[in-house]
Amino acid sequence: MALPAVTPIIRIDPRAPAGGTRDPRKAEFELGKLKKRLRRLVGQAIADYAMIEAGDRVMVCVSGGKDSYGLLDVLLSLQARAPACFELIAVNLDQKQPGFPADVLPRYLAGRGIEFRIAEQDTYSVVKRVIPEGATMCSLCSRLRRGVLYRVAAELGATKIALGHHRDDLLATFFLNLFHGGKLKTMPPKLVSDDGRHIVIRPLAYVRERDLARYAEACAFPIIPCTLCGSQENLERRQVAELLREWEKRHPGRIESIFNALGNVVPTHLLDRKLQDFGAVRATHRREPDGDRAFDDGEALASADRMLVLPEEDLA
Repeated sequence: MALPAVTPIIRIDPRAPAGGTRDPRKAEFELGKLKKRLRRLVGQAIADYAMIEAGDRVMVCVSGGKDSYGLLDVLLSLQARAPACFELIAVNLDQKQPGFPADVLPRYLAGRGIEFRIAEQDTYSVVKRVIPEGATMCSLCSRLRRGVLYRVAAELGATKIALGHHRDDLLATFFLNLFHGGKLKTMPPKLVSDDGRHIVIRPLAYVRERDLARYAEACAFPIIPCTLCGSQENLERRQVAELLREWEKRHPGRIESIFNALGNVVPTHLLDRKLQDFGAVRATHRREPDGDRAFDDGEALASADRMLVLPEEDLA
């Protein structure tokens, strides 16, 4: 099915002289460049983690936020070019939040010619009733949503469930587990669902949040604000996100280095006895590549400076 092209939105440039407008050709060029980068990063993540295979029916969870809109848009673009055929179906969970504009997503999805399902479940009332005022609602809300989405995936015959978590979400989750959970753990790009019946994928694993925000604005996606988690100002996740933004500003390259480290783990140099039988460690009387060389003579620090970083075009 041919899908209508995304039309860039021409906006007033505050840096332009009074009465001037931004060159529409430049806006179109920048949007095309950004979309190309998003396609490349999503395609790379899909390939690296074998997320989508021929014959898959991928259920794309669309909340109405910038991330899920971007995910759906890029997957549609890749679907049209992919050598392997796979299906996409968009699913939105209407949680019956007061004032939720229930007509926005159906109108958008129908206008794009996308197969979709709107699942209705009043999880909002449950969360508001169970969670005390001022307490964090994310954990319960997430569990309730997950249960509904798993049920819908089974009804639709979906083989994969695609979520819109991006690189910043993975990093924030890592630090939340580190600071508050005492675990080296994040959201993996691909995993088996809690009930063991589904495969959950995160194709935006390599994509920065700020690129998704720029893309959503340029494409003028009809964003629907969340009155649950989006209204909580004291979330630990929000504080960690602020910390990461500050690091990125003051220490260029640090975020890329941390993200690369999540895919470059050395289990023998950690303390987890489930990963390493320390009782069986014996002298081998030969050179050990993974021996006690951590930061010897600054070697590891120098190596860190040479770690893979996104190309310059991706840092713009």
